[in-house]
Amino acid sequence: MRKFLPDNLCSQLLVSWLLYLFFACCLPVKSQELPHKDTVNFCVMSYNVENLFDCRHDSLKNDYEFLPAANRHWTYKKYRKKLDDIARVILAVGRWSPPALVGLCEIENDSVLYALTHYSLLRTLQYRYLITHSDDERGIDVGLLYQRQLFKPLIQHELQIPRPAGFRRPTRNILHVCGLLLNQDTLDVLVCHFPSRTGGAHASEPYRLSAANIMRQCVDSLYAIRKTPQILIMGDFNDYPHNQSIRQIIGQNPTLHHLLAQETEKKRKGSYKYKGEWGLLDHIIVSPTLLHPNAPLYVEKDSGHIFHPEFLLIEDKKFGGYQPFRTYLGMKYQGGFSDHLPIWADFRLVY
Repeated sequence: MRKFLPDNLCSQLLVSWLLYLFFACCLPVKSQELPHKDTVNFCVMSYNVENLFDCRHDSLKNDYEFLPAANRHWTYKKYRKKLDDIARVILAVGRWSPPALVGLCEIENDSVLYALTHYSLLRTLQYRYLITHSDDERGIDVGLLYQRQLFKPLIQHELQIPRPAGFRRPTRNILHVCGLLLNQDTLDVLVCHFPSRTGGAHASEPYRLSAANIMRQCVDSLYAIRKTPQILIMGDFNDYPHNQSIRQIIGQNPTLHHLLAQETEKKRKGSYKYKGEWGLLDHIIVSPTLLHPNAPLYVEKDSGHIFHPEFLLIEDKKFGGYQPFRTYLGMKYQGGFSDHLPIWADFRLVY
């Protein structure tokens, strides 16, 4: 004969079971929790620093104008001042923390980057650097400063630019660096300084188109070997957003994104002033993989900026308004920073 529990005991067990279910549903279940993730600001900056030369002669380069006894009277004192001026700009762009990546154009050699990272105002920030070794006759190269705790280079190589028919002088190589981010993802960084407009924009354009073709080939190759590459392109392109070289780099399938073009065209701003007109010669271009809000490295569309504090500007007495405070105006020493303004963008890095 089966025995039954008393009614009052059944009621107590039922209440206890219901309470258990209630608290079990309310309390978090650790096995179902998503891992906690932190974020860090990942500032990227590009700056043409206008002829950062040391004051020693390189027997393989035509750097005679930047020697103490030359017409420019480029002395060690002026050189050290320029190093601190560049460092001051980098620190100002970074605001509360130094930029993670700084692309630099118009640097002479390894020694000037060593001095910039070890003897200027940047010396306590533990920046490391990479530099190209181009065949440019003056010795001009491009370089990349990086914070190693945020970006660790894995592969570095240089892309040489073929000279179109009729162009004698070699130009700067493109620096390509693939690095490991804090979250163990990879980021491909390309830093460039395209051929100048010497001789006129139209006459010199084939050389820049040649450089743009090489850069786009690199982008397409990265998409061929990786499913979702993260690509960052920056530098001085010596062309404006509407020019063919920039359109060629942005391309199609996939179409890359320019972080500054729309904003600067609306407000008629620029990083360089020529004959009284501001224009954007310096660019930051990214792959669409970096524009997804849920991406581990994310940047908002059209979020690039031109850095234009008062100390980087001087009155434009000829055309009115203001212009970049240059180191030299022609052959006359002004003691300023550069003929370009730096550009920058903030990314969000999830790790």
